[in-house]
Amino acid sequence: MIQNSFDNSNSLYIVPTPIGNLDDITFRALNVLKNSDIILCEDTRTSSILLKHFNINKRLVSCHEYNEKKIVCKIIKFLKDGLNLALITDQGTPIISDPGFFVVKDVIKAGFNVVSLPGATAFVPALTSSGIAPSPFLFYGFLNSKKSKRLSELCELKNLPYSIIFYESVHRIIDTLSDLFNVFGDREISLCREITKLHEQIFRGKISDILNQLDDLKGEFVLVVSGNDTIFDFGSLDVVEHVNIYVSDGLSVNDSIKKVAKERNVAKSIIYSEYHNRK
Repeated sequence: MIQNSFDNSNSLYIVPTPIGNLDDITFRALNVLKNSDIILCEDTRTSSILLKHFNINKRLVSCHEYNEKKIVCKIIKFLKDGLNLALITDQGTPIISDPGFFVVKDVIKAGFNVVSLPGATAFVPALTSSGIAPSPFLFYGFLNSKKSKRLSELCELKNLPYSIIFYESVHRIIDTLSDLFNVFGDREISLCREITKLHEQIFRGKISDILNQLDDLKGEFVLVVSGNDTIFDFGSLDVVEHVNIYVSDGLSVNDSIKKVAKERNVAKSIIYSEYHNRK
């Protein structure tokens, strides 16, 4: 399907809102909000404060992670009626570790325009101010809140050679840094706290150094972690040794075999057979 975003058709607009500093909203975002018929909000109370500040008075409809799958039919009905809709979340860009994905997916499927505006998001300033290689990078977002699952996720990411960006809450920041240290080793990281807000801080250095600096900090955090710069010479390893590298990192044998098959560009069945026959 080809979409012509500026053909004057009614559309769903994805509108970033400030993370903390209200000056970060764009002129275009304000114009879209002022000209939309309905604004879909993660929390209408939070959004009302923002909209009141800019003298925007529109109908607000709640759209959050607990109801977005149910409300899609209502949103598509609005679009069929010729209305223009704006989708915002409490802070930053919708869908980036925030609700909105299911709405956008179904609106596209229904044949309506989706227009995404550039604007405030936390991970870009965190990356560009980090002093860590900006390209390539992986934006991961939030790790699992359960320690066992978080460790499993980190084991999957451990050997990636590019910078990785995580979001984390104040309640888990120490645990997540400790898990990163134990799984990734003592890598270079940048830890940004309260980006764009009055008490913004950036800590840069080794994970161990930053762990020793944190003391009763509050707020939301963005972690930028340097990639794994260890280069494996897979050609010098036999299949069993190669698979066992990932098994020792905490992956299951099956997942390790999948990973090795991908890295060697051969069928998984071949690696599976060779591993179990030689083991």
